[in-house]
Amino acid sequence: MFNNKAILITGGTGSFGNKMTKYLLDNYDVRKIVIYSRDEFKQWQMAERLKDYADKLRFYIGDVRDAQRLHRAFHEIDYVIHAAALKQVPACEYNPSEAVKTNINGAQNVIDAAIDCGVKKVVALSTDKAVNPVNLYGATKMASDKLFIAANAYARGRETSFAVVRYGNVAGSRGSVIPFFRSQLAKGVEELPITDFRMTRFWISLEEGVQLVVKAFEESIGGETYISKIPSFKITDLAKAMGGDNIKLKEVGIRDGEKLDECMITKTDAKHTYEYDKHYIIYPHDYWWNKNSKRVITGKPVPDGFEYDSGKNTEWLSVEDLKKLVDLF
Repeated sequence: MFNNKAILITGGTGSFGNKMTKYLLDNYDVRKIVIYSRDEFKQWQMAERLKDYADKLRFYIGDVRDAQRLHRAFHEIDYVIHAAALKQVPACEYNPSEAVKTNINGAQNVIDAAIDCGVKKVVALSTDKAVNPVNLYGATKMASDKLFIAANAYARGRETSFAVVRYGNVAGSRGSVIPFFRSQLAKGVEELPITDFRMTRFWISLEEGVQLVVKAFEESIGGETYISKIPSFKITDLAKAMGGDNIKLKEVGIRDGEKLDECMITKTDAKHTYEYDKHYIIYPHDYWWNKNSKRVITGKPVPDGFEYDSGKNTEWLSVEDLKKLVDLF
């Protein structure tokens, strides 16, 4: 579906943007890919890494807060992947107004530009932290998700549709626990800090994240939230997998805004959630949803009271499993 199409990625110089761009270039004959982001140095680095594809790449310096610049960048764009966000929990707590400007106001700017410029489809990246948020980052992403879902009603009568893809911390991405543990071990530490020994997380790779976004583009009609079926792991098991059997672990206390477990689907959302072979979809339940004659749901409704939580998952990675996976990053 991406052949001869123009795709724009906001925040495109991040871990996901780099992976998604390379996937599109390797698998489709795209017309062009526009990387829209604020950091000119990261854009230069990305251009150097992908110089064999220079004729397909365009780099726009811009901020999602800038509605006028977005409108310029969205000209003749077919598909948009919205990955730009302020993501660091402590930074968002200390700079709340900045998080709101980027994650909420920026999301609305993307929506407006997409509708005004006739973009066919927008897929926005979300996070587990948007579910039952306990920190400002999560709260802004929850608001962003709701904006993108409601945008399908806002765009009624136009061809633009919006969907959301939700997952947790991506394994090996910048800011995740794997590079942190690796940096500590490189310093020769004999003890790794663990915020809470009970902590669990979902495991998703960048490749799996990319595939879920592609699925959302291929299948979504508008308003869906896609969540991958993925295994869970214990943070203590990851530390042992990376540090070896003799590594010591020190519990340092859970940080403000941090959860013991990740939750992707709440019990409240369960009544609107359907299960598929490799993913779940939360469907909207607004009036405009039921009026869409193109809507076909082929999945199986999840049981009443279902909750998709990393601490209650049915699939788990062992220390040995994690050792093999960590070696890939």
